[in-house]
Order: sequence, then C-alpha cells, then structure tokens
Amino acid sequence: MIITRTPFRISFFGGGTDIPKWYTEHGGNVLSTTIDKYLYIQLREMPPFWDFRNRFVYGSKTETVDNINLIEHPSIRETLKFLNIDGGIDMHYNTDIPARSGIGSSSSFTVGFLNALYGQMGKLASDQKLASDSIHIEQDLIHEAVGCQDQITAAYGGFNQIVFRRDGTFEVNPMTLRPQRIEELNDHLVLLFTGFQRSADAIEREKINNMNSHQEDLTYIQGYVNDAVNILNSNTDIAEFGALLHETWMKKRNLSDKVSNSKIDDIYDIGRKNGAIGGKLLGAGGGGFMLLFVQPHNREALLKSLSEYIHIPFSFENLGTQTIYYREGV
Repeated sequence: MIITRTPFRISFFGGGTDIPKWYTEHGGNVLSTTIDKYLYIQLREMPPFWDFRNRFVYGSKTETVDNINLIEHPSIRETLKFLNIDGGIDMHYNTDIPARSGIGSSSSFTVGFLNALYGQMGKLASDQKLASDSIHIEQDLIHEAVGCQDQITAAYGGFNQIVFRRDGTFEVNPMTLRPQRIEELNDHLVLLFTGFQRSADAIEREKINNMNSHQEDLTYIQGYVNDAVNILNSNTDIAEFGALLHETWMKKRNLSDKVSNSKIDDIYDIGRKNGAIGGKLLGAGGGGFMLLFVQPHNREALLKSLSEYIHIPFSFENLGTQTIYYREGV
C-alpha cells in the first residue's frame, strides 16, 4: 500500500501567463505557494476476492470497472493509460478542501496519483518529471484548458517564482525570504470559501479565446510578479503587496465576464470596506476561494463582516507531493 500527500496552492500573481498559447510567444511568470491543506491518495493492488479488477473511490462516487477505458474519471483513466497500467488498482482519494474551488485540486490529484503509481512500479520520479508528466496528461491527453503552474507547484512545493520560457521549458526559483517576512505575509492573508464551486474549463477556454484582445492586461499581470518579488525582498511596507493584489484582480476581471459575478463582487467590496487592502479570487474564477489581504489589527472586523463564509486558516508549507506511507504486500 502507498499513501501520497499532495499540497494545494495559492497563486498570487501571473495566472494566465502559464498558458502555452501565451508563454510560447511572450514568456510567462508566476508567483505561488503551497499551503498546509492536502489531497491524499491511498493506492494498492486490488485483492483477488471481488468480481471487478479496479476500484476508484473519490468524493461520493465509486467506480468499479474491469476495463480501464471505461473509467469515467478522466485523470485516472488517462494516467493509467499513459503509464501502460492495464488494471488491478484499488484507489481511495480524500482531501482537506473541496474540488473545483480554485486551489489547484485537479492538478494536485494528477501529481499525487502519478507519484503513487510510480511508487507502486518501484520508480522514484523527480519533481520535474511529475510536473511535466502531469502537464502532458492534462493538456494533451485529457485536453483540459489548463495552464502549467498548478502541476509544477504541486510537484515542487514551497513558495516559488516560476518562469516559463518561449521554448516550452520552465524554471522554478524558490523565494529566499527571511522567516520573519514569510510570517508577516502569512499573517496578512485571509482565505474564505465563497460557498459555491465551479468548473474552471469553460472559464479558461473563454480566457484563452480572448487572449489576443487582452494582451495589455496579461502583460500587466505578468509584470506584477517581479513587482511582488521586489516588495517581498525589500523592507517595503508589506501593505504594498496587498495593493498589488488589488491591481491584479482588477486586470484578471477583464479577461472574461465569467471570472467574477455580482456575488463575488459583493464579497470583495464588503472585504474592502472592512479593512482588506486587496485580494483576488483564486483559480480561473467564477467561485471557490477568495484570498484577502488585511492588516492583522483589522482581521477580526473583516471576518465578522464576512461571517457567513467559511474561513480557512492556513500556513505556507515547503514540500511538494510526498509518499507518506509505503508497505509491500498490503
């Protein structure tokens, strides 16, 4: 039996510039971090006592199939096919945070599942391989409208600036910040669940289709990454980071009319009226989690004003996907 633990992520700046259509022409730049909220995958060989070869348990759904081509879950099906595994799998999936909520859960799943399968095959896959394989599976085999930052962040872990080159390669640059600066930033962030989930695919497809008409917005979004890195690496008031989050959210809203809606705008406006300097909806948009930047002395008032929404305390973490349990023959 193998159990993998894969973190979720918060993307601060640069989202959208990790789309191949953009970075192969303009380059890309992203600033993101993993947090101490995780996805767990338990994997073992299927015991020979049941009348099915494979079982996959995720959320409230259980799939029992003999032929892997009949698996409904696209990532499970295509990952097994990619690795030429024809079955005999018993997999259970659990998570700290619901899927389709903007924290990179689908890519964390693919990375964690790959990590578990490679382990079962007796192979140790590098962070780079897990990230690259996951990108290939999601973009080329499932044909999802996704970028590349989520897979890389889940595989590598930590607080990183990720640079995408025009030739299709990427570079992961860990942020070398003083522990006090990291703690200061963490103390200014509030994560709220808006109460509704969404599928990112339609939103991302529209943003990709609109990309040529929003080059100016994406250029600003890409430039904010280096601005944010400079703020964190200096003695500049950390509030400037929050102000920059507000600017990137204004630009992100322009990319598609599906990114925000009246409910999300209301949440953001209430937050701003009660101490938030800036913030953004995580992921593609349309729902899920909202990140707000607020001075610690205003945190209580902010949370009170938005008390109908679930507050998720979190801390940054430094590890990507990990095998946390391994035992042969179970």
